[in-house]
Amino acid sequence: MEKFPLKGGRSTISTSTGHSTSYQAVTKKSNGQHPTLTSTTSLSTLPPDDDMIDITPTNDNSRHSNTMMSGNDNMRHPSPTHSPFGRDFNDHDDNNKQEVTVRFSTSFDGPEEGGISFAGMADNSDDIPGIGQYDDFHTIDWQRDIARDRMRHRYIVKKRQNSLCDLIKGAHDAWSGWLCVLLVGITAGCVAAVVDVGASWMADLKFGICPQAFWLNREQCCWSSNETTFDSGNCSQWLMWPEVFSQAREGVGGYIISYFFYIFWAMSFAALAASLVRQFAPYACGSGIPEIKTILSGFIIRGYLGKWTLIIKSVGIMLSVSAGLCLGKEGPMVHIASCIGNILSYLFPKYGKNEAKKREILSAAAAAGVSVAFGAPIGGVLFSLEEVSYYFPLKTLWRSFFCALIAAFILRSINPFGNNHTVMFFVEYKQPWIFFELIPFVGLGIIGGVIGTIFIKANLKWCRFRKYSRLGQYPVAEVLVITLITAIIAYPNPYTRMNMGELIFLLFKQCGISNSDPLCDYNRNFTDVNSAIEIAAAGPGVYHAIWLLILTFIVKLVLTIFTFGIKVPCGLFIPSLCLGAIMGRIVGIGMEQLAYNYPKVWIFSGECSTGENCITPGLYAMVGAAAVLGGVTRMTVSLVVIMFELTGGVLYIVPLMAAAMSAKWVGDALGRQGIYDAHISLNGYPFLDSKDEFAHTTLAADVMQPKRNETLSVITQDSMTVDDVETLLKETEHNGYPVVVSKENQYLVGFVVRKNLNLSIENAKRMIDGICGQSLVLFTSGNHVQTLGPPPLKMKKYLDMAPITVTDQTPMETVVDMFRKLGLRQTLVTHNGRLLGIITKKDVLRHIKQMDNEDPNTVLFN
Repeated sequence: MEKFPLKGGRSTISTSTGHSTSYQAVTKKSNGQHPTLTSTTSLSTLPPDDDMIDITPTNDNSRHSNTMMSGNDNMRHPSPTHSPFGRDFNDHDDNNKQEVTVRFSTSFDGPEEGGISFAGMADNSDDIPGIGQYDDFHTIDWQRDIARDRMRHRYIVKKRQNSLCDLIKGAHDAWSGWLCVLLVGITAGCVAAVVDVGASWMADLKFGICPQAFWLNREQCCWSSNETTFDSGNCSQWLMWPEVFSQAREGVGGYIISYFFYIFWAMSFAALAASLVRQFAPYACGSGIPEIKTILSGFIIRGYLGKWTLIIKSVGIMLSVSAGLCLGKEGPMVHIASCIGNILSYLFPKYGKNEAKKREILSAAAAAGVSVAFGAPIGGVLFSLEEVSYYFPLKTLWRSFFCALIAAFILRSINPFGNNHTVMFFVEYKQPWIFFELIPFVGLGIIGGVIGTIFIKANLKWCRFRKYSRLGQYPVAEVLVITLITAIIAYPNPYTRMNMGELIFLLFKQCGISNSDPLCDYNRNFTDVNSAIEIAAAGPGVYHAIWLLILTFIVKLVLTIFTFGIKVPCGLFIPSLCLGAIMGRIVGIGMEQLAYNYPKVWIFSGECSTGENCITPGLYAMVGAAAVLGGVTRMTVSLVVIMFELTGGVLYIVPLMAAAMSAKWVGDALGRQGIYDAHISLNGYPFLDSKDEFAHTTLAADVMQPKRNETLSVITQDSMTVDDVETLLKETEHNGYPVVVSKENQYLVGFVVRKNLNLSIENAKRMIDGICGQSLVLFTSGNHVQTLGPPPLKMKKYLDMAPITVTDQTPMETVVDMFRKLGLRQTLVTHNGRLLGIITKKDVLRHIKQMDNEDPNTVLFN
């Protein structure tokens, strides 16, 4: 049983759920513009329930049913790909029944004595617990929440002069945001270090064990024996599995034992990860970034940022990465950090009780997630700004920067990589690039855009098949089959067998005197460690390694297509970087051999005439990695910053920029959406992308519900009884109702929310003598002429007298822009002051899909 205190601390609403009781609605705003609050915006009476209000009558009387209604649609939608193993999201509603204790408050504890006047109305949300709360899978009201916070702030500023205690409270309120992001950064850094260490230990467990201290991975075990290298045969403390059973490392018997344990541990880790996700936290599967983007845009998915999701995602990502699946842990770190931000925000009522303010913490947490995932604090801030956040004011930018800084500092202090760097793939070469090399760099960008588009389209096809077929009913079996296939295929090839992070580091690395990998089999004679590396012909080991890398590229591309989206925590950053690094290294070796064989060609004649190696294949691997990641995610600025922070290669910003832009241009030409936006569309989330443009010429009258000559469900301001209102509530499923002067004279008075109507009527029947079904429901002020009948029920304080309205001739381009920048959930359509209809966020999304020749029924949620 989780209690959510309402403002003022008097009343609470108890919610009994079968899932995580953490209440998360997270929201953001577009284009960095703060929602504008005019002097006519209402505080308590802005519709707090849902931005998907459908005005068309329906016959379904169930408020929380599995049938989602919009317009004249009455259909069952399939569950999203990340839903709890085939269950429709709306199944949660059966377990989210609210037990509401309703009573009238005898006094008003609002920010002003005697009540607050905002747009001519009082904020009496404390009178009835539950009013102003948001339901699961609904969108929050930006303007109401921000107005509430501004009034709370004015109240605190006014009270600071009264006493020392109030002064301390005001100071605490002022710096509570900085304290919250400080705690988020510290916690995210610690969790990331635990995940890194745990994943490294379990990944090495597939190959052997340290008998003296089984909790040490291979590198740590060899350090404990004072042996500086741990190549095969050099570390006596680390035992491969054949050696544990008194077999030689080499030979048929040793190979079979190693192969068996590799598959055994991979299957064990994958089975445990899938079982934990299914049993304890269904929302812990997948990357989490598409859902985080949707939550930050204002959608509520309860349990998605809860404590169980945090625990299972942290454990599950260690298991799934250690299983050798083609996935990474970097994307899920954004989800993990967002869970930390959501949980810690409840320590500060300023953020825990206000969903709009909570978004500021979650944006900073997303930045910290990327910061600890890649050791890239600046890239994390830019990633949150460019890719994740919907609303990113300057204050949030500062706090995100601070949070990412703290998280990176904590990770560096713990030093899980043991290399004195906060980055995974630090490179040490400083060879300048040749101007002519921009051509192959752009070529890598073009190839990266093509590969990214192929991956997105293939992955979406497989996810749709999983979603609509019986395969979705067997998530654990799917995980085990993919893990088995991956392990069987991966072990024979040394490049597919090794951890993807190790492979990327190997591909980024420059060949030197100590490198023994076949990739560095050049015809060189090193006579001096400090001498420059000379350009040389590639030996047979290099060509053999190239064929193995081509095979690795094909295997990993195909396996990643089928792996991304299975029911274990899985990210996409590292597989994308790996694919690009393989492609780039091969191109780099080709360019290197061209420069060696044709040194007199004018493009090489200047820099390559000295005999030193003028081409760095590792640089091509770095640029190729950025190209494929850009082609998959369509990131640009944040991608370049993450890459040079990730590698320390500040000299190579221009090649990275050229590749990133080329990849985005090619990707956008072949397909409009990146992988995260594509999965948002696949799952039908109500997400209006601020980066998209509405290029159609339709009007508000073309989109509004109901259509012309259809019945409009309204409430009159002073002529309907309690019975009439309750009948309307039973016969319709709308989440709010316009209030008009009368049935004949439908001039708009305001807007009232369904939840407020239900709670206030139920409360009044219990608490006020004489209220019955024949009592008039009044939305007017002043003294009503008392008749012989029962006393009236006055509801004006729950009426939003300043709803956002447009005329029927308003271009839809303007309406869509209003929904994006103001965070609207609905807008009323009028003509010369008379009410014609309503446009909800769902109507806008369906209309956009219709205009783009897509199926409008894929928009799932109210």
